[in-house]
Amino acid sequence: MIAPVSQSDSSVLPQTKEPPLTQLGNEFHNNIELLQNRFRIDYEVEEVTMIFFREYGSAPVVLVKPDGSKIFQSSANGEDIFWFDTATYDMISLKKPTPGPWQAVGQIQDGSRVMVISDLALHADPLPNIVFSGEILKQTAYLTNNGVPIDYAAFRDVVELTITLASTNNPDFNNFGAKIETVATFEDDGRGMDEVPLDGVFTGQFNLAIADGEWIPMFKVSTPMYSREQVDPPIKLFANPIKVDVELDGGGDGYHKLKVDALREHVDISTLLIDGKVRFPNGDIQNFSITDMSADIREYLIVNYDYGVYRVKLTAYGNTVDGREFILDVPEYTFLSEEPEPEVTETPMAAGNPYDTTGNNLQVDQQVLEDEKMSKASLYSLVIAINGLLILVGGALIYWFILGKRPTFSIRKLVQRIKPEPKLNIKDETETEKPAGFFAKLFKRQPKVVKQAADEIKEKPKQADEGFKDLSI
Repeated sequence: MIAPVSQSDSSVLPQTKEPPLTQLGNEFHNNIELLQNRFRIDYEVEEVTMIFFREYGSAPVVLVKPDGSKIFQSSANGEDIFWFDTATYDMISLKKPTPGPWQAVGQIQDGSRVMVISDLALHADPLPNIVFSGEILKQTAYLTNNGVPIDYAAFRDVVELTITLASTNNPDFNNFGAKIETVATFEDDGRGMDEVPLDGVFTGQFNLAIADGEWIPMFKVSTPMYSREQVDPPIKLFANPIKVDVELDGGGDGYHKLKVDALREHVDISTLLIDGKVRFPNGDIQNFSITDMSADIREYLIVNYDYGVYRVKLTAYGNTVDGREFILDVPEYTFLSEEPEPEVTETPMAAGNPYDTTGNNLQVDQQVLEDEKMSKASLYSLVIAINGLLILVGGALIYWFILGKRPTFSIRKLVQRIKPEPKLNIKDETETEKPAGFFAKLFKRQPKVVKQAADEIKEKPKQADEGFKDLSI
């Protein structure tokens, strides 16, 4: 064991038949106030684990043995010593320590304790008989060292307290083959469900968002050097007892009726309270509460705001049939509000019944399609004809005006081929012709080659007439 000594007192404790634990007391065993950083280890101690709390960021302490030799953290790698250090404390485990006065040199905090860890244990209340999947459960626990509660606040940073659930792998339950789940971590920081910070009472908040079935609870206390586990008998995690349903348009014009019920064999329905929210298809959120306490099914009217998917998230509060209060996180419930199909009105026919057995007017639809095809074909033909005519007229104008050529086709020539050619009536050259207008000259304009050929034709009759005389009276 460890006992404090003063600088002037280095005597050994008186020998008695009682063990040192009984002689010094459990309180002494759990935390020892340092006297100028000195303490004493009894000769009957086989193994001791000590914790020194020091200022943040300071160097690890140095242990001075009774013979004056020193133990440093950098050289503590032997079989009989193990050293773990952080920014705030040193945890040192010694096997067969030298009896006598020891000293710790370092920036140890004022009021610090040397804690001798012998039998660290976590004490927590057993889980309830009826536990639901999705339940949020509060549970408290406390630590003991050799059966005595530890009330030293700084010690909470040294240990980690957790509860895990391991599946029994029973094929008759839904959690068959499930992995180990950590369902709670105990804290003493005054946050969450912990009531008072640093009071030695650790609070664990269970969030049992796991499959229902048969589980084995395991309470675990971990330190940097070792861990302790406590295994409890298997428990059965029941399925979520809250049942949610919806009746579309069940609340009258423009309202859906939400119905919430519970398994009466596990839940006292008269104590059930509901707190929830609805997410509409357009993303809007509406919070609501149902506080009517009766044996009836809870109902709430949801506005049929729009067509689409509605999402309902509930939290249930109530008591089990054995009187235990619970808080339950209900899985999200969704439903779909579909837009109704438009109504088709039938038109009576004057003669015959063109509707088939399914009520679809096939003949009318076919006639409409054929009319549409005909109108499209006529439109295409008209567009092609107009485009062709424009191309022909444009080409003729280009050929006539730009190239200076008339078309060889002439209606007059065609008529002359059909009728006999009339006698030529050559006008006297002395006859004066009327001057042609601008448009006449434009349309009668000919190339020079054509004009020369026409002049030669006019000269040939004159040359033939020179050899004959006019004998007419």
